Amino acid sequence: MVLEYYNGNYSKNVAGVPAIIFGPLQLVKPYCVIILCIGEEPYMGWDSKSLRQRKHYRMSYPLEGLATTADYETFAFSAENPTGARGGGKPDHPTMKDSASISIAPGETATIVDCEGPAELRSWWCGGYSGSDFILRVYWDGQEHPSVVSPLCAFFGFPFNGVTQDHTRKFPVLNSIPVLVTAYKGLNCFWPMPFRKHCRITVTNIGKRSWPLYWMITGIRKPLPENTVYFHASYRSARPVPEQQVYTIIDGIRGQGHYVGTSLGIEVNDGACWCEGEVKMFIDGETNASLNYTGTEDYFCGSFNFGADQLRQYHDFSGPFCGMYGISYRMCRLYAPNRFMAYRWHIPDPVYFKKSFRVTVQNFGIDYSTKQRESVCRKDDFVSVAYWYQTLPSQPLAPLPDYDVIKLNDIP
Repeated sequence: MVLEYYNGNYSKNVAGVPAIIFGPLQLVKPYCVIILCIGEEPYMGWDSKSLRQRKHYRMSYPLEGLATTADYETFAFSAENPTGARGGGKPDHPTMKDSASISIAPGETATIVDCEGPAELRSWWCGGYSGSDFILRVYWDGQEHPSVVSPLCAFFGFPFNGVTQDHTRKFPVLNSIPVLVTAYKGLNCFWPMPFRKHCRITVTNIGKRSWPLYWMITGIRKPLPENTVYFHASYRSARPVPEQQVYTIIDGIRGQGHYVGTSLGIEVNDGACWCEGEVKMFIDGETNASLNYTGTEDYFCGSFNFGADQLRQYHDFSGPFCGMYGISYRMCRLYAPNRFMAYRWHIPDPVYFKKSFRVTVQNFGIDYSTKQRESVCRKDDFVSVAYWYQTLPSQPLAPLPDYDVIKLNDIP
């Protein structure tokens, strides 16, 4: 996929763009437009008509590549093919499913992927039980500690597994490019996850009863470039955020890489505006952040408290790279204690670091009961997952909270 930028003062008919993006469109001078087009390798080109330079920014999974072939090998892991071997599935039968899921007992760890490289994971789907009893871990290239640690549902940007209806009484759907959550808790992700030597993915049941797990994880065996970096994700929570303190989304990253996303669940514990806190990103040991987003809702590409300040009600949305897609009203008053689920994927704008990286968010709001609309410190509950790519070896991730704290995410 290409992000193509034109800036000129002549007429141009943009007819080849897929209708799903723009549709046929006639542009007249002067104009400036960004178009999602098709391509495979990064390059700099020239528009022969305008003689103006145009830049092409490639993203993963180009559609144009579907019309060419490559010397890759597809593999897939599931309950019916747990080794991921070619021809490793069960014998075909027209009306029977065989081993479509596994049951994971309390205290048991199931290995759902064990794969040699070089290769790249391309798609995940998980179904069945999706609650916080299941802890997901991903290990790269034989590193003893995992590079991904998270409750299963939170990894897919769905931190509050107990929420099954939003404020419209519909299932809250997360509909973005790298992550998709559908009714009823169909968990999907499409983050590219390359590895040179080995990949191991486990799911541990930390709960008190057995639960079923369905999964399909696909990938391709392919050579990898020298500058390949590894996918990481880390879960954090604070219930509540301590008074007069910031919430740390991620810290302790050491190495070179780039930050690609945040998912955040917010459980509001009292009234008033809750999203004035700034998200700050500290690159390579900075004391003062280089990136200072002007408010929590602004970081997630919303504004004015997601519409509540101006329109007197919250408005949800779910876009390719950002969204506030889950609003769960426990009380139908505007500034009542409610829950929100949001995400921001830094796919168009990765944040690069060479040595270290840290992300925090403040927890304060506005007291509208005063004429001055004073800023007030809050003590809301935050649940987050940070996503990034980096070189190996990486540092051990922060330990998970206690079981009783994690299970608060499953309360309806």
